[in-house]
Amino acid sequence: MPSRCAHATVTGAANASEQAFPSICSRDLRARAHVRGLAQMLAMDAHPFIVPRVRKYLEQELHLDEPARVKWLGHWLDAGSRAIEEALARDPRTGHFCCGDRPSIADICLVAHLTSAKMLCDSDPTPYPTARRILDACMQIEAFALEHPLRQAGAQSSAPL
Repeated sequence: MPSRCAHATVTGAANASEQAFPSICSRDLRARAHVRGLAQMLAMDAHPFIVPRVRKYLEQELHLDEPARVKWLGHWLDAGSRAIEEALARDPRTGHFCCGDRPSIADICLVAHLTSAKMLCDSDPTPYPTARRILDACMQIEAFALEHPLRQAGAQSSAPL
């Protein structure tokens, strides 16, 4: 069920984004489908493993200590990072951003994913050069930089496990 909820969230966000900000999703149907596919790889395949409810279950129900939880989270975050890197690196549509030279919903999901990996597991994006390059390009945009979790009021230096 979480995947269906995540799918609805990404699909709803993509639909709302397309209406409110047509520039965030391509007018070309194939490019739009590609962008949605990239976004869904991260939002549905990797993100559900790291939400607080899952981390709480790992700790309180399975009684995993912090090193075991970090290892578990790192495994799934790394799997998502590898998958998106492979998709981005082999696709000729990848440009300055995930699809071309304008940020999209896929870039928003990529930044959230790599930021979570860094905050939760101190993961280094260096093994994922395409994703890392896109992350760096996104963080040069004020809207991305201002929304970084560590720049928010009351932010912790890292996310609680």
